[in-house]
Amino acid sequence: MVSTGIVVTNFIWKFAERCGAQFISFVVSIILARILMPSDYGVIALCMVFIYILQVFADSGLGTALIQKKSPDNLDYSTVFFTNIFISLVLYFWMWIGAPYIADFYAMPELVSLVRVLSLILISNGLRNVQQAYVSKHMIFKRFFYSTLGASISSAIVGIGLAYHGFGMWSLVAQQLFNGYVGTLILWLTVPWRPSFTFSFIRLKKLFAFGWKLLVSALISTGYDQLWQLIIGKVYSPSDLAYFNQGQKFPQVIVTNINASIDSILLPTMSSEQEHRDRVRDMTRRAIKTSIFIMAPLMIILAACSDNIVTLVLTEKWHPCVPFLCIFCINYMFWPVHTANLNAINALGRSDIFLKLEIIKNVIGIGIVLYTMQYSVMAMAYGTLVSGVCSQIINAWPNKKLLHYGYFQQVRDFIPSIFLAAAAGCVAYIIGFLALPLVGLLILQGVTGLMIYFILAYIIKIDACLYLVNMARRII
Repeated sequence: MVSTGIVVTNFIWKFAERCGAQFISFVVSIILARILMPSDYGVIALCMVFIYILQVFADSGLGTALIQKKSPDNLDYSTVFFTNIFISLVLYFWMWIGAPYIADFYAMPELVSLVRVLSLILISNGLRNVQQAYVSKHMIFKRFFYSTLGASISSAIVGIGLAYHGFGMWSLVAQQLFNGYVGTLILWLTVPWRPSFTFSFIRLKKLFAFGWKLLVSALISTGYDQLWQLIIGKVYSPSDLAYFNQGQKFPQVIVTNINASIDSILLPTMSSEQEHRDRVRDMTRRAIKTSIFIMAPLMIILAACSDNIVTLVLTEKWHPCVPFLCIFCINYMFWPVHTANLNAINALGRSDIFLKLEIIKNVIGIGIVLYTMQYSVMAMAYGTLVSGVCSQIINAWPNKKLLHYGYFQQVRDFIPSIFLAAAAGCVAYIIGFLALPLVGLLILQGVTGLMIYFILAYIIKIDACLYLVNMARRII
């Protein structure tokens, strides 16, 4: 059984890594957004649609299979490493050949060179996938902290420097590449594992028996996510795509910090307890209650302050992204429900259920995309919200049988936090009408909203609030 101290320590390291990386990324994106035009971001987003999909192949679900396996040895790790390298090189070759066809699809000849250079990211991912799995399996998340921060800082310097010297969208390309390769290099320097020149088709077959379902699931999920980007870029304009994406970025800064930290810890921790379903259920419940308690006020208050934030941080040229920001705040608020439920299913070794869920969710989602695309980009954004609610219910449904912890039980656990967050958000929104300097107004909105939320939560004894207070006392 993994001790609470180890889990908390690794969560702190993972959370520190995500906070540091996202803070740097957020500051850099603000600086670049002020220098570059929305269309520059839109063009890079078009290229990344295909790269994101192919990145799924570079792992093939084998990294998660290594984490889920009880006791993987060096032969398992080496087998997966050489498999990932081979797949990454093949994928890069495909992108090199396919670049002209992508450019023709969007009627943008300049995409040929952009796609070929950006696709080098695939090779860096292949080089570090097993290192990442090793870190997660052995719960040494301090290594991620070093890797991610080193990559974020170096790529920030390169991206901003090139943007100031007039390299336009190529500054975004360089930033992406430096982030991937520097992060990979630091992982190799800090993680003790090294591949041995051994390979086993038998081991690969066994790992792939679990991993192939995750591969197909990830392909369906990533393909569905990128379908929105592809259609907006094709049917509408790069600028529309940039506003849509920029609306996602603000809530992602917050959500990724919390959700990725929880996600990285949950799977290896739950996997170690897979024979004790009552413990997995308790972990799932605690993860949902605590993370929603943290996420809800941040998302709702961010939505309440969105107009002032965009005006101050990105300038008026990005103002069309405000409605998208509000929609994605609501959508991302419920990500912990998805994460906790899916990690529980994977930890129990039920990748077959995971795959079925992805198929069901994305059949529904594709129907929503095809229906909303004929109206407007805003209609598509509302479609993501509808899709998110459907996915939340579908992801939770199997755990009614597996863990005796169904969706409606989960809703009862987190709904008090949602109501309190909504009340705090209303107060923050009303404050936004005061005639104050913008910086001071935003600080007043945020601080007042959060204070009201946490004070009320403590007074009415919300379970997650008391848990966090007690945890903080123990750590101190």
